[in-house]
Amino acid sequence: MTSDWRMDRIGAALRGQNPTVLRRLGSGFAVIGDVQFLPGYSVLLTDEPAVERLTDLPRAKRLAFLSDMDQLGEAVERACRRLDPDFRRVNLEILGNADPFLHAHIWPRFEWEPAELAGKPVWLYPRDRWSDEQFRLGPQHDALRDAISRELDSLTHG
Repeated sequence: MTSDWRMDRIGAALRGQNPTVLRRLGSGFAVIGDVQFLPGYSVLLTDEPAVERLTDLPRAKRLAFLSDMDQLGEAVERACRRLDPDFRRVNLEILGNADPFLHAHIWPRFEWEPAELAGKPVWLYPRDRWSDEQFRLGPQHDALRDAISRELDSLTHG
């Protein structure tokens, strides 16, 4: 994966050049996270690059975004539950503190997480988890990508 698409994730998704895109949803793009220290981490990106916060959208589009967030969360939950018996739950977050565009984080949580972090926000994980090559998205995550994508398809068409 080249790094230029990361500078404009939404534009790259709209152009079909964002390699993390799993599926196009009604209000945006379901993407798998760049890092996978919690396997299945995914993000819902808005399809409107100028939108910075949920309240920038008209009510109907807000509800569509929240519905897509729910759908991606359920797809991640189903896929992770099937692939890892230690799956516990999914955390959903709309934060917007670092990236200036509307997006929602979908974090699977597991029984094997360190006890001191298991009940806390993911953002408290050590910084090296975010940059360590062993957790970087790659071909080793293809089965996980496929599982989440299949679940999205079944929820959309089911």
